[in-house]
Amino acid sequence: MKNFNPAKFIATFFYLGCFPLAAGSFASLAGALVWVFWGEQPGLYLGVLAVAVALGFLTGGRVERMLGKKDPACVVMDEFAGVLIAFFALPFSPAVFWSAFFLFRAFDMFKIYPANKFEVSPGSVGIMMDDIVAGLYTNIVMQVALLLVSFSR
Repeated sequence: MKNFNPAKFIATFFYLGCFPLAAGSFASLAGALVWVFWGEQPGLYLGVLAVAVALGFLTGGRVERMLGKKDPACVVMDEFAGVLIAFFALPFSPAVFWSAFFLFRAFDMFKIYPANKFEVSPGSVGIMMDDIVAGLYTNIVMQVALLLVSFSR
């Protein structure tokens, strides 16, 4: 294949990031679907998460340098990895799915401290860490909300 770039292929999550509209949301949806299919298999799920984070760090900065653009929109492995963190160890239900999905997208968009500080970092750190923080925030909020719901019953 002419002009095939493995780093771009991975960083764009198999070229999903090249989709012209809402590529980050589609990558987040792909990660959420990993939770649907493998969320109840923690070993497999953590393996996918670890690989996604590692690949994001290995490829994001390379693609950023290749394109000459800070955190290019086509790099969506960060959203995929971040949403895997957001969904980790959550119980499956449609309400949890949609709540966690939209909460992650909101945290990713609004970049609440320290995500906003990480975002300005160069290379892969700047690309990956704001989404990792958004995933952590989402997971914490969801775990607390689910705990409060269980106490109210």
